[in-house]
Amino acid sequence: MTNPFGIVSSEAILEGTATDAYFERTRTTLEHAGKNPRVVAEVTADQFPTGSFEVFTGIEDVATLFEGRDVDVDALPDGQLFDGGPVLRIEGPYLEFAKLETALLGFLSQPSGFATAALEARLAAPDATVLSFGARHVHPAITATVERAALLAGLDGFSHVAAGEILGREAGGTMPHALMFCFGEGNQDEAWQAFDEAVPDETPRIALADTFWDEKSESLLAAETLGEELDGVRIDTTGSRRGDFRHIIREVRWELDARGREDVDIFCSGGLGPENIRELRDVADGFGVGSHITEADSVDFSLDIVAIGEESDGSSSDGTQSGNRYEPISKRGKLSGVKEVYRTADGGHHVALADRDGPENGEALLEPLVRDGEIVREFDLEAASERCLADADAVGFGTR
Repeated sequence: MTNPFGIVSSEAILEGTATDAYFERTRTTLEHAGKNPRVVAEVTADQFPTGSFEVFTGIEDVATLFEGRDVDVDALPDGQLFDGGPVLRIEGPYLEFAKLETALLGFLSQPSGFATAALEARLAAPDATVLSFGARHVHPAITATVERAALLAGLDGFSHVAAGEILGREAGGTMPHALMFCFGEGNQDEAWQAFDEAVPDETPRIALADTFWDEKSESLLAAETLGEELDGVRIDTTGSRRGDFRHIIREVRWELDARGREDVDIFCSGGLGPENIRELRDVADGFGVGSHITEADSVDFSLDIVAIGEESDGSSSDGTQSGNRYEPISKRGKLSGVKEVYRTADGGHHVALADRDGPENGEALLEPLVRDGEIVREFDLEAASERCLADADAVGFGTR
């Protein structure tokens, strides 16, 4: 068996067979009719601004998808926030990219949803450590996509080892409840001691402190057992047993402090979202966020032809890169014509026709990605993360 997990191969994606069947029918029909017009197509979620911003990412995979094809592509920078209008624009013969639409939208929709949710978690506790714990909720093949989106949104780390190898980052994490079970109730101290003796010095000593007894008792036992070696305790109590979770964390903090252990951090995990994090950020030092990120709705991008034309000797004035003339076209409910999107100094997001003046002092956001099949942009995760956080501040993400 050459594909034991049923994963669609990278070869299929690049060849265009990772597509919806009706694009195959379209290709067959247009080739039969001898038609292959030059078009301009745009990827959008909302036609007009709605006041609700989302994070744009997945663009590096899109660049790889279009490399070597007879197209020009413009797109928002990786990590940019958007609110309506195009995030990506393609110009070229339609059949050059028709079969790629399904993969293109997938490369953008789900990662952008992950990143938007991760940004919500990040901004819920700007001064705390926030880690991505969501890899167990998705297919293993896309764990690097989840963890990259989390890093782009400013999270401090993640848990998945193989994803870390792809991203060039080291995964983090300490111990599960299963480790505690293997030592048994009453032997929690032995589990923590064995962990301390076994793992590398650079691994934080974070003791899981809610397995058999109440959180306060196990936290104090961990502090007694590991002494100054203990960096923190993790409280992962399930929702069915928490009661007043904030009170539990405050109690643990109080009892540790009462014994002179203000240096021991408290890390919370287990089904947490932004609302929980905001409630706990003044009493806890860090958070693990999983399902809030991985259960995020994908951004509902669609690709639509907005202008159509043929080769011309005339110069273009419609915002496209080549010397082709195009006529605006669209389906019902979509806006025809080549468009540009702008950011203004007040954090506003604006959509306008590309051949018209944009808003005063507005910054055009679409940038070259591919020219004549050549990737013309470099990708840097650190820069994308800085852009994401700065733009979130500029547009007031989560406050409008």
